[in-house]
Amino acid sequence: MAHHNTVFSQILKLIPRHQFSTLAKKHDGSRRSDAMSRWTQFVAMATAQLTGRSSLRDIESTLASQKHLKYHLGSGDIRRTTLSRANQTLSSGFFEELFGTLYARCQTTSQTHKFRFKNKLFSLDASLLDVSMKVFPQAEYNKMKGAYKLHVGLDHDGLIPAFAAVTLGKVGDQTQAKLMDFPEGSVLVFDKGYADYTWHNQLTSKGIFWVTRIRGNAMYRVLKRKVVDKSQGVTSDQVIEYTSNRSKKNNLRPVRRIGFYDAQTNKHYVFITNHFDWSAKTIAAIYKQRWQVELFFKWVKQNLKIKAFIGTTDNAVMTQVMVALCVYLILAYLKFQARIGQSLQQMSRLIHLNLFARRDLIELFKPPPDREIISPQLVLL
Repeated sequence: MAHHNTVFSQILKLIPRHQFSTLAKKHDGSRRSDAMSRWTQFVAMATAQLTGRSSLRDIESTLASQKHLKYHLGSGDIRRTTLSRANQTLSSGFFEELFGTLYARCQTTSQTHKFRFKNKLFSLDASLLDVSMKVFPQAEYNKMKGAYKLHVGLDHDGLIPAFAAVTLGKVGDQTQAKLMDFPEGSVLVFDKGYADYTWHNQLTSKGIFWVTRIRGNAMYRVLKRKVVDKSQGVTSDQVIEYTSNRSKKNNLRPVRRIGFYDAQTNKHYVFITNHFDWSAKTIAAIYKQRWQVELFFKWVKQNLKIKAFIGTTDNAVMTQVMVALCVYLILAYLKFQARIGQSLQQMSRLIHLNLFARRDLIELFKPPPDREIISPQLVLL
């Protein structure tokens, strides 16, 4: 029988250790020899994500029960006090850069989106992470609750997060989106929460295309009307320019306005975009794909630990969320590289059940062979 390390050890080998160490030196410099290392911190926090641990004590006891495997994991001793201190004091920026490194690697193995165009397609959105104001007074969102906010730019090539940031709940969606640096020629799709026409104009100047929905109170006039095929659900296709005083002051470019009736939902939508060549139906289909980022948030909240936090500082919260996203990218890379047919949810459940088992990682996701079971019992006729 072939010898295998644990499933967890094989997963950790998917992380580029040289780049990991380089980032650790960049962010932490020289540290005491007895201080918790970045690798030990990551192993502990990844354990929480992959096993569903909900407290520092749970993480400590889980890894303490597997002390004989410490050599294979490459980590030091993990105590809840030192892990808590590390999460509070070691910059979460390290995991933000690690996230970027893992995303870049995933790009080399992921599938492309389903549209004919070759441009990169990103969906932008943000989701609140509710917390108690008594425990997190710094995260006051309103008089009723506290919250942090996870901002994501989802890459439709593989449906993986390309950009991610954690902020206080009051930080606007547009504020964080403006800090994301998208490659020229990209296509962004977002909802009305990003309805900043000046920002839309800036994206156009950078050679970035976008699709969104128009505000109900938008002031504009129609410059041109196109003939539409209403049998495809398109009710209007126009070129418009905004007419408000602020729009004129900011020299906003004309945009394309498309009306679309969705027979499945029996709803009428009005989209705006700066792309004038694609068909109106394609624009509507692009906006429909925005739903993928909603599904991403749902998956992460259901399968990873980002709804209950094991630290009470901003840095500890950001560390926990960014480690969760790093784990997501590791699973995605495994799926792409090994061409695993199961969904990420099925993969995470299998890993959860077998994390410390000694078995081949890839074989874990293959269906068991069909074998005829011969019963040794006599058959009575």
